[in-house]
Amino acid sequence: MDSNGLSDPYVKFRLGHQKYKSKIMPKTLNPQWREQFDFHLYEERGGIIDITAWDKDAGKRDDFIGRCQVDLSVLSREQTHKLELQLEEGEGHLVLLVTLTASATVSISDLPISSLEDQKERDEILKRYSPLRIFHNLKDVGFLQVKVIRAEGLMAADVTGKSDPFCVVELNNDRLLTHTVYKNLNPEWNKVFTFNIKDIHSVLEVTVYDEDRDRSADFLGKVAIPLLSIQNGEQKAYVLKNKQLTGPTKGVIYLEIDVIFNAVKASLRTLIPKEQKYIEEENRLSKQMLLRNFIRTKRCVMVLINAAYYVNSCFDWDSPPRSLAAFVLFLFVVWNFELYMIPLVLLLLLTWNYFLIISGKENRQRDTVVEDMLEDEEEEDDKDDKDSEKKGFINKIYAIQEVCISVQNILDEAASLGERIKNTFNWTVPFLSWLAIVALCVFTVVLYFIPLRYIVLVWGINKFTKKLRCPYAIDNNELLDFLSRVPSDVQMVQYQELKPDPSHSPCKRKKNNLG
Repeated sequence: MDSNGLSDPYVKFRLGHQKYKSKIMPKTLNPQWREQFDFHLYEERGGIIDITAWDKDAGKRDDFIGRCQVDLSVLSREQTHKLELQLEEGEGHLVLLVTLTASATVSISDLPISSLEDQKERDEILKRYSPLRIFHNLKDVGFLQVKVIRAEGLMAADVTGKSDPFCVVELNNDRLLTHTVYKNLNPEWNKVFTFNIKDIHSVLEVTVYDEDRDRSADFLGKVAIPLLSIQNGEQKAYVLKNKQLTGPTKGVIYLEIDVIFNAVKASLRTLIPKEQKYIEEENRLSKQMLLRNFIRTKRCVMVLINAAYYVNSCFDWDSPPRSLAAFVLFLFVVWNFELYMIPLVLLLLLTWNYFLIISGKENRQRDTVVEDMLEDEEEEDDKDDKDSEKKGFINKIYAIQEVCISVQNILDEAASLGERIKNTFNWTVPFLSWLAIVALCVFTVVLYFIPLRYIVLVWGINKFTKKLRCPYAIDNNELLDFLSRVPSDVQMVQYQELKPDPSHSPCKRKKNNLG
């Protein structure tokens, strides 16, 4: 599709209202995506997946490559089908693996009816995720039940001073909606949503919108709740936040959440690639975001530079006692060094930080720098929206913008990686830090008792034979998959709970009404 004789292809999938988009593979006519997309098939008789292939073009409309369809009604259940589909209205074909499997992943019911209220059903769920069923369906990690009870003090989105609020509950790519309560700022939904958990490190997102029949729904507020931070069976008032999840907006939402999961399955799933959220806004260029990512990256690099200065000062004998201690330690470590000491040192560092935290000596301050920059970024986004409306698309320089977005994203990835490593050792998510301790203990023991050449031999045999044993396996790096579950500093700000206004409590409300 391009003048260089190549294309930058990507694929769009649609099944009913569910729409997904693959990543873009630059400069190729034989792309290999190796991506997985999960659809929910609500109709027993099946459905048709519409698939279209496109060529990405910067600065102009993307070129259409071809289309095809998958009729799910003709495919047998509980079996993986390899399909080679010829593209209509174009050239080439797509190779897909399609599996239809029965699963009770999502459901909606009214408040009196819930899985965990029924003791018999609750016992069944507890049994399903008990420690004895570790190897039974490793993908089914746990069970999530969300009761969306009500909201109070919402923003008035209509000219009448009211709103028509409805609620969207999302867990990764599972997305469910409540009904709309018309002309109300204090709606009561009383709905129960259930999900199967595939990754215990997922984040539950609850968003409140105002329904507009003539145009897209207006945003009223949102909360993001990591599953591992949930306290079971407790009804809580969550302060609604803005789109960036950095500051409060008007209103609170009352939720009661229960999480049941198998810790061993959750730990094993941590070492495989994280599920990507397919329905996401595309990245756009933001001066404030670019600056924020640069400062975050700079802070991570400065840690390494300061460490290098500290080591160099030992060589320069700036402080004779410190340099003497470092010299003795250097001789002792080098003379007695064994490979198992590397994970052992990391293990000691994690343990040291743990005792600092439980003793109260380690005070983790809120990252106000990141928080302030996120708030500034929100204001700048509003300005950018207005400016873009005035200037239009003609004056935009697409090539430069795309390069800047790439730089912005690379800086974000680099900064996030450094912050995730720091937050692992800071016990930001205790589940992950304990998992790291277990892994480091295993590595220390293995490296102590087993010669390095045997370990390298096993690793090499596994890598060389992986594609032969499983041709469609998706390549992954277990360490990076683990770190992808640790929140960055930006995510820590976004997931932080805000304290509700005391005036929102039911008791105060009754007193006010009496007054």
